[in-house]
Amino acid sequence: MEGPRPSQKPIPARERLIFALDVASHDEALAWVERLGDAVHFYKVGLELALAGDLRALLSELARRRKRVFADLKLFDIPETVAGAVRQLAKSGVDFATVHSGGGTVEAACREKGGVAILAVTVLTSFDAGDLDEPGHPRSLEELVLARARRALAQGADGLVASGLEAAALRRALGSEFLIVSPGIRPAGARSADDQKRVVDVAEAFRNGADHIVVGRPIRHAADPRAAAAGIQATIASLFA
Repeated sequence: MEGPRPSQKPIPARERLIFALDVASHDEALAWVERLGDAVHFYKVGLELALAGDLRALLSELARRRKRVFADLKLFDIPETVAGAVRQLAKSGVDFATVHSGGGTVEAACREKGGVAILAVTVLTSFDAGDLDEPGHPRSLEELVLARARRALAQGADGLVASGLEAAALRRALGSEFLIVSPGIRPAGARSADDQKRVVDVAEAFRNGADHIVVGRPIRHAADPRAAAAGIQATIASLFA
């Protein structure tokens, strides 16, 4: 059987890399945007940065600099609260937003999404099978990812956040129309996975069917972060040439 091919969606290659702005202040975040320059065009804003100051002002500044934004807040609450949060994110012009599936959260998020792509979280890449080896999780990790993915897409999600390890199985089972954003990416030859347990390299993630990858520490901790980002971009460009 033919394996999965790199994403055929008309996404500019330079926008397939998302840099994780996992820093403690808005000033530090914008310093990273300056430092990386045209090597990065898409940024992830997570919980730490969202709570560090005026989030709307930060999002407006990123938009002014013509950067795309992935609001990775992993919303999970009663449906009305999730709907209200997504409504506010839509006003801020973010491109992607994450929600945990279950309890009507995906449907609620989709009702208010406007131009925001709603991505459902399957299983965090800091988890492995051992973390699910407890009552209430009789399925394997792969079965759980697929079940959650199938349900979220049926409820209207535009895509999924999923490890590059599971991307190929998701594509085989569920098709190619939805987005897959894969965190837990480590460039080939990286010596540490940090706190990630299910990691792949850049090329493997895309060959398995990811549309975007999220990279943080391998760029942030590099001796030359801009060169590290440019190297990843070169790999991506070669895959989508």
